[in-house]
Amino acid sequence: MSLKGIWKSALGMAALAAACNVAAAPKGVAVTVVPEKNALGQNDDVVVRVTITNNSGAPQYIMKARTPFEGMEEALFDIRRDGQPVPYLGAHIKRAAPTRADYFLLKPGASHSVKVELSALYDMSVSGDYQISYKQMSPQLFLDAPGDAGGDNATLVSAPASVWIDGRFARGQKSQVMLDIEAMKQAAAQPSAASLSFSRCTTTQQTTVTQAMSAGSAMASDGDAYMQRGVIGTRYTKWFGTNTSTRVATVKSHFAAIKDAFANKPVTVDCGCNKTYYAYVYPTQPYKIYVCKAFWAAPMTGTDSKGGTLVHEMSHFNVVAGTDDHVYGQSGAASLAISNPDLAVQNADSHEYFGENTPALN
Repeated sequence: MSLKGIWKSALGMAALAAACNVAAAPKGVAVTVVPEKNALGQNDDVVVRVTITNNSGAPQYIMKARTPFEGMEEALFDIRRDGQPVPYLGAHIKRAAPTRADYFLLKPGASHSVKVELSALYDMSVSGDYQISYKQMSPQLFLDAPGDAGGDNATLVSAPASVWIDGRFARGQKSQVMLDIEAMKQAAAQPSAASLSFSRCTTTQQTTVTQAMSAGSAMASDGDAYMQRGVIGTRYTKWFGTNTSTRVATVKSHFAAIKDAFANKPVTVDCGCNKTYYAYVYPTQPYKIYVCKAFWAAPMTGTDSKGGTLVHEMSHFNVVAGTDDHVYGQSGAASLAISNPDLAVQNADSHEYFGENTPALN
């Protein structure tokens, strides 16, 4: 593709220096991000090479979903344009609690590299200086011992790589993605008619999804009623940790929005996914939910249920709660509430388990 940007030698040198630096390495594991080009035009793909290296003397196991080695299916990067965060446009996925099979083995001294195309997953359409870092934080990032999917609240982060992009929109201008997000947020605040539609669903599947929507709506309403009462007990602290006025206000606003989405928004459920996980959504595309194989095997209510899965997915939409997937599974969510309650109030599974309330807590 043609390069329309002007080569900035100082920028290129800074980018090379940044790419060669490595941030603090938990467990002796380090990650680098090196751009294929340091100056790009509006028609160029933004491609980087990600390398993860085990500098320790012991084998390390890294959660596959937190690496790009088997494809990009999560927000693995922190990307900023002129210091401002760039929206992630890809999917958020509800997975089961990780097992040993969900981890990638990196032997002592070994490195693994892969090229990743980022411009399809992040809004990089505005001209500017982009800083691209691989950044993952999760207690489940590393497998500490055989059979133990959990551990330190580790952060694996690269030094930022710099890329200049002459984009479709002028520097400082809002992209079409940002304008669309702002319009969706404004629309979400307005009264609308509730509806449920289907895509690629059999008649039997439509009946099941309708029941699951009812179950999820009941969970969201119950969670909202709990937060509205203002009496914070073990049900809250189990999944969101010690309460502060700020975190309580966040969870309260989240469940009010999740309840409203079930009750008043046009929801579409797509049944065509054949992946093994539960479901996924694109956070910038409300209110469409894609349900997958694990969803159909789940109970209607209770832990990791069909209704709870829909609560989980509804929380991901930027116009609802904008949650992320920091940990999966009840054990991981309960541990996150203790180790990092600020992340817990932004974790989708934590919202699901609070809504499901199984076993029941007050």
